[in-house]
Amino acid sequence: MNSHETSSSISRVTHDDPPKKVVKTDAEWKKILTPNQYSVLREHGTERAFTSPLNDIHDHGTFYCAACHSALFSSDTKFDSGTGWPSFYAPISKTAVKDVTDKTYGMVRTEVLCTVCGGHLGHVFNDGPKPTGLRYCMNGVAMTFEKK
Repeated sequence: MNSHETSSSISRVTHDDPPKKVVKTDAEWKKILTPNQYSVLREHGTERAFTSPLNDIHDHGTFYCAACHSALFSSDTKFDSGTGWPSFYAPISKTAVKDVTDKTYGMVRTEVLCTVCGGHLGHVFNDGPKPTGLRYCMNGVAMTFEKK
């Protein structure tokens, strides 16, 4: 085998590679999450609009999952949607979040989950700004922010 074949067979981890899963029992999640975080992330709850301090963050940095600390969104894609929840037009990578169909409350929406731990983050809608036209409407309690 020549060096070209060897180097092309090397597995490289990129920002878009599927992340490793974090799996915990309900009891383990309850030990590391606040009651509000547990309600949103593990029970698919929603925080009240305009209650998250993350809604007003305008610093440069990264938003992480509050449960597993997986990178979710860059502040570069954050915008003020006027909805009362932190909103983004794109996740930080193609594999950071997972979209699933949500048919609760008599409507069909697209739920957004953390790919790593499966935590409920919020929903995505088709009424966002360019360049994607998407609005990832996230529960602030489901995330943490680290300033760069």
